[in-house]
Amino acid sequence: MKNPLLETFQTKYNSAPFDFIKEEHFQPAFEELVRQAEAEIDAIVENPEAPTFENVIEALAYSGSQLDIVSGIFFNLNSAETNDEIQKIAQEVSPLLTEFSSKISQNEELFRKVKAVYDNTPSENLNGEQQMLLNETYKGFVRSGALLGEDEKNTLKDINIELSKKSLQFGQNVLAETNAYFRHITNREELAGVPEAILAQYEAEAKERNLDGYVVTLQFPSFVPLMKYAENRELRREISIANGQKSFKNNEFDNQKLIREIVQLKDEKAKILGYTNYAQFVLEERMAKAPEKVETFLQELLAKAQPYAEKEIETLKELATKDGIDELQSYDHAFYAEKLRKQKFDIDDEELKPYFQLDKVQDAVFGLAKRLFGLKFVETTDIQKYHPEVKTYEIFEDDAFKALLYTDYFPRAGKRAGAWMTSYRSQFKKHGADHCPHISVVCNFSKPMGDMPSLLTFQEVTTLFHEFGHALHGILADTTYPNLSGTSVKWDFVELPSQFMENYCYEPDFLKSFAVHYQTGEVLSDEKIEKISSSKNFMEGYQTMRQLGFGLLDLAYHTKAANVDDIKTFETQETEATNLYPANPETALSPSFSHIFQGGYSAGYYSYKWAEVLDADAFQYFKENGIFNPDIAQKFKKLLSSGGTVDPMELYKSFRGSEPKIESLLKRAFGDQQI
Repeated sequence: MKNPLLETFQTKYNSAPFDFIKEEHFQPAFEELVRQAEAEIDAIVENPEAPTFENVIEALAYSGSQLDIVSGIFFNLNSAETNDEIQKIAQEVSPLLTEFSSKISQNEELFRKVKAVYDNTPSENLNGEQQMLLNETYKGFVRSGALLGEDEKNTLKDINIELSKKSLQFGQNVLAETNAYFRHITNREELAGVPEAILAQYEAEAKERNLDGYVVTLQFPSFVPLMKYAENRELRREISIANGQKSFKNNEFDNQKLIREIVQLKDEKAKILGYTNYAQFVLEERMAKAPEKVETFLQELLAKAQPYAEKEIETLKELATKDGIDELQSYDHAFYAEKLRKQKFDIDDEELKPYFQLDKVQDAVFGLAKRLFGLKFVETTDIQKYHPEVKTYEIFEDDAFKALLYTDYFPRAGKRAGAWMTSYRSQFKKHGADHCPHISVVCNFSKPMGDMPSLLTFQEVTTLFHEFGHALHGILADTTYPNLSGTSVKWDFVELPSQFMENYCYEPDFLKSFAVHYQTGEVLSDEKIEKISSSKNFMEGYQTMRQLGFGLLDLAYHTKAANVDDIKTFETQETEATNLYPANPETALSPSFSHIFQGGYSAGYYSYKWAEVLDADAFQYFKENGIFNPDIAQKFKKLLSSGGTVDPMELYKSFRGSEPKIESLLKRAFGDQQI
C-alpha cells in the first residue's frame, strides 16, 4: 500500500497532504518511522569517531524529523477532527511512541556520548544556542532516568507508557461526555432571557438532530450563553450540574479512578528520579523553580484578591435578593454578573456581537501583527486541509515566505472543546536552509448561519487574540534547532505572548479600528468602547480567585498524591480557601480538568497567573512609550523569535531592562477598581 506519510510530501511548502491521508496509513507509518528514527540513533551510537557536539548533540536534535511531523499531523487530528478509528489508533501508537522515547533516553551508550560532550566541551567553543542545546539535552537524559539502574529504568519506562495511555483515555472520556449530553427544549418560554441570535443557534442544533424546538449542549458557544442569559434558574442549575458532572457519574466515562492512577504514577515517577513529589520534578525546569515558590506566589495573590472578590459577590447577592434568591449559587454567578455588568457599563454581549464579525476581528489581529512585527498574511487556496471549514494563509516578512497558518474556528463533534494553538512542523535551520513553521489556531466560535456571519462575544475576541499570541511565538521563531524553536520554552513563560496580545483588545483607538457593525458598517460608539475598556477589570477578584483555585488544586494533586482517595473530598478541601459559593455535592471539577490530566499543565496551572505578571509588566512598558512603539516592538519580537535558546528570565530582562514586577499586575487588576 502506497503511504503518503512515508514519502516526501509533494505539496506546497511540504505541507501536510491531507487529501491523500487515510486512517489506515497512520499505524504502519508510525511503525516504520520509529524504525527509521531508531536507525538514526544507532548511527549516532555506532559512530567510531570521538563524541563531539556535531556528531552527537546536533545529530540527536535533528533525528526523527519525519516522525515528529507525522506525530504532529496525527495528534492534531485527534484533537480537531477525531473519530472512533483515530481514537483507537491513538491508544495503540501512544505507547509505541512512549516506548521509543524511553529507548532513547535510557540508551546507556548514547548517554555516555552525550555525557562525554557535556563534560569535555569548553563553553567558549559553543555559541549561546549550542550551549543551551547541550545543557537541555544532558538534563533531558538525566530527568528521563539515564542515571538509574536497569530495574528502575524498566519501571520508569512502564510508568511512562501507562501515563500516556491513561492521559489519552482521560481526554477521550471528557470528549465523549461533552458530546453525549444535550437538553431538548420545546417550550420557548423555558429559554426566556436568551437572545434571539442564541435561540437561532439552539434551533439550528435541534434541526441537525432532527428535533423540533431547541437543543442546548455542553459545547462552549452553547453552554456559556445559557448560563449568562437564561432567566429560568432551574434550567441554569440543570445545565450547570450536567457540565460539572462530566466524567463524574460512575459510568464507563468516569475519570475518578483514572485521576488516582495518573497522580500515583506521576508521584512514583518523581520518586524514582530522586524528587520528593511530581511538582518538584516539574518545577525544577520552570521559571518558578520550586513548589514552595509557587505556593507563596498563589497565596500572595489570594490575600490581595480575596477582599475584592468577596465585595463583588456581595454586590451580586444584593441583585439576586431582589429576585427572591436567599442563597446565591455558583450556577447563578454568570447570570447576575452579566446583569451587573450591564448596569455598570451598559454592555450586553449579544448587543456587541454584531460589531465583532470574526473575519473583521481576524483582520485586526493580522493588522496588529503587521504593525508590530512586519508580517503580511495572504489567504491561499492551494494548501490541503483536513476539513472544509479550515482556512490557510501564507505569511510573509519583507516579501519572503515566513510561515504557513491554518485557522479552524467552529465546533463539531470530532473536535475537543476550548481554543488552542499548535504546530504541524517547527521552524529550524539545517545545511543553510531555513525550514519555515506550519502553525494552527483552533477555536470553537459560533458558526455562520444563513446570511449571518460568525459573530463573536467580546470574550471570544480576546480568545482569538490570545491564541494568536501563541501563534506568533511559532511564526516568528528564528532558531537553529527544532527543539528550542517557537513555544519550546519554559512552561510558565509560554503564556506571555498570548496574554500580552489580549491587552490590545482594551485599547480604545485600536478597538475602534475593527468594531464595526456587520450589517450597517456603523463603528461601535466611543461610549461603548470606553465602557469595554473600563470593564476590563470587572469581576477581576472573582476571576483571580477562580484561577487560584485551579492552580492550588493542581499543585495539591502533584504534592499530596498519597492523600488523593476520594476525588470530591480532596478537591473540596484543597479549594476551600478560594470558594466563593457553596460547594455542590453533585459536581466536581477534577474529572474534566483536562489541562492537568491530559494536557501539559500538570503542576503548572499557576503559570497562567505567573504569565499575567509578565504580560502586565511587558504591556506597561509599551503603555509608557506608546502601544505601537516600533523600537519596543522590535525588542519584543526578538524575545519571541528566540524561543528556548536563552533562559527566559534573562530574555525578559533583555527586553524590559529589569525583572517583572507583581505590582504591575496588581495595579492593572485592582488599582482603579471601584466595586
